Amino acid sequence: MGQKVNPHGLRVGVIKDWDSRWFTTDKKEFGNLLLEDHNIRKFLKKRLYSAGMARIEIERSANKIKMDLHVAKPGVVIGRAGAGIEALKSELEKMTKKSVIVNIIEVRQTDKNAQLVAENIALAIERRVAFRRAMKQAIQRAMKSGAKGIKVSASGRLGGAEMARTEGYSEGNVPLQTLRADIDYGFAEADTTYGKIGIKVWICNGEVLPTRSGVNPREERRDNRRNDRRDNKRDNRRNDNRRNTRGNDNRGNRAPRPQGQRPQGAQGSRPQRTENKEN
Repeated sequence: MGQKVNPHGLRVGVIKDWDSRWFTTDKKEFGNLLLEDHNIRKFLKKRLYSAGMARIEIERSANKIKMDLHVAKPGVVIGRAGAGIEALKSELEKMTKKSVIVNIIEVRQTDKNAQLVAENIALAIERRVAFRRAMKQAIQRAMKSGAKGIKVSASGRLGGAEMARTEGYSEGNVPLQTLRADIDYGFAEADTTYGKIGIKVWICNGEVLPTRSGVNPREERRDNRRNDRRDNKRDNRRNDNRRNTRGNDNRGNRAPRPQGQRPQGAQGSRPQRTENKEN
């Protein structure tokens, strides 16, 4: 199951939160608001593609819409003296006919964000960079940034081949089935002369543990087991040393064997051969 579905959707309510947070009791209104959210995301993605849009969060109240935009380049969105963000607000208010509040949140580590990594690989392929080289470079940058694991997949007419295929590279640990694993997922498309190439990226940032003390109980059990094993090994060594000292004392009471003589029946001794000579 974890290999097929979107990792973010599989973990919503466990370690991930919803990107859209609102509710309505009217069923007809629900469909209209859902379509409006889709149009807002589509508009922002197209308008702010150069800024590196990683995530869009939408919250609604009666007549207000609050948006949190996670971008890699906040200066491109804000503009000079805030002119860019004011123009963006006015366009969104015309679209939704409601008051809009826009918050810009900077993405610190762009090499660990799956959506931005996928878009960078797609942009490199559009610039005629070899897809294998673009994928391997993205993997190296992500691992240097501190990611626990990364998996990249490219599908389409790779290298201008007549038949479409899928190739992928991975490094580190990416447990898609583990719900407590913080896995980020991103998808992007590269428009080439041969057609579209789809890029999928999975990045594992470790495990999220909802414990009060912040200690992983599994790791704690492992440490206890290791300590028990070490204590048992020490006790066994002490007992072996005691047995060896006792055995050495008993051996010391034996009389020393003279040199140059072998006991009868020892290994290496041969019986003497006798020959009968007739006169």
